[in-house]
Amino acid sequence: MKKVICIHLFNDFSGSPLVLSTAVKNMVKSGLQVEVITSRSTTGFLSDLPGVKYRFFTYRFFENKLLRTLMLLWGQCAIFFKILKYFRQDVVIYVNTLLPFGAALAGKLMGKKVVYHLHETTVNPPFLKTFLKKTAAVCASEAIYVSQFLQNEEPLSAVPARVVYNCVSEDFIEKARTNRHLAGSKCGCFTSLMLCSLKEYKGVNEFVKLSEMLPGYCFVLVLNSTQEAIREFFSGQKLPGNLVIFPAQQEVHSFYREAHLVLNLSHPEKWVETFGMTLLEGMNYGLPVIAPPVGGPAELVEDGINGFKIDQRSIVLIAKKIRELATNRSTYEQLSAHALRFAHQFEEARFTKKILEVVQGEAAEVPQASLVGSYT
Repeated sequence: MKKVICIHLFNDFSGSPLVLSTAVKNMVKSGLQVEVITSRSTTGFLSDLPGVKYRFFTYRFFENKLLRTLMLLWGQCAIFFKILKYFRQDVVIYVNTLLPFGAALAGKLMGKKVVYHLHETTVNPPFLKTFLKKTAAVCASEAIYVSQFLQNEEPLSAVPARVVYNCVSEDFIEKARTNRHLAGSKCGCFTSLMLCSLKEYKGVNEFVKLSEMLPGYCFVLVLNSTQEAIREFFSGQKLPGNLVIFPAQQEVHSFYREAHLVLNLSHPEKWVETFGMTLLEGMNYGLPVIAPPVGGPAELVEDGINGFKIDQRSIVLIAKKIRELATNRSTYEQLSAHALRFAHQFEEARFTKKILEVVQGEAAEVPQASLVGSYT
């Protein structure tokens, strides 16, 4: 039985550990032995997965750049030596995101198959991104990209690659299906929902501005952060009464159930999204979406069909679309129906099949001019 060693630097409730957790669960179901190496004393989507053996290392995030760099280097050393212990075993080293380069170096040194699952295009500072990409290009046996945009934007020279779009788990879909019948019980206030990290480039301030521009509507912001960090971020700022802000949540179904619209307001000039998991989750609830016109979200949104592609800098236009959806029932219902049908394309079974093809050794193609793995 083949063993897969999955490495993720920081376990939290963000997108990349969520995707890895889905992959891990399905690897276990398929009969593979799976071990997860991730940060100690943190809670996230990789916590307490059934049938998984865990190995931990110390890692935390620091705002101070020097401390953050030292912690990153310490984490890589810890990962490197943990991977070396698999020298005599038949294992696949599964590196989630570009960051755990210590695992890739150890895997390459031992002659193991090293799979990179790539989620990001924005890595700062630039010299770190250059180093991480060169390391991946040297060490990777194969690369998985979460969108065609990302494969096109961040190719690894001569590394076999494929696009495997993220999916929403069957469990999430079933809960969404169960909850949709409660849609009629939503509050009368048209509610716009955004779930994201507590970063300016994620469009947090724009979301607050929209709530100020549209006092007759409700806005819910769920941030992958602590209540203390949220208070500090908005310190001295008077927030409108129609805006409610929540800290990191493990369970988000109640938010989607009560929402009418999902937004992603990331700044394309600072942070280009490579997929857009919250958009897909919202569409499983039949919610139209508003997203940036570039990057991965552009592959999820058909303008005017299941939502709208609008740059966050066009905030007046976004406010206009919110009013339109809130007041035009027929338009809203059309977009809602299309959103739900579109979401069905991103099935967990298809995602699992492609992931298992990678770890079990089915050959991928070295990327040429065209892209592979599209659902279309």
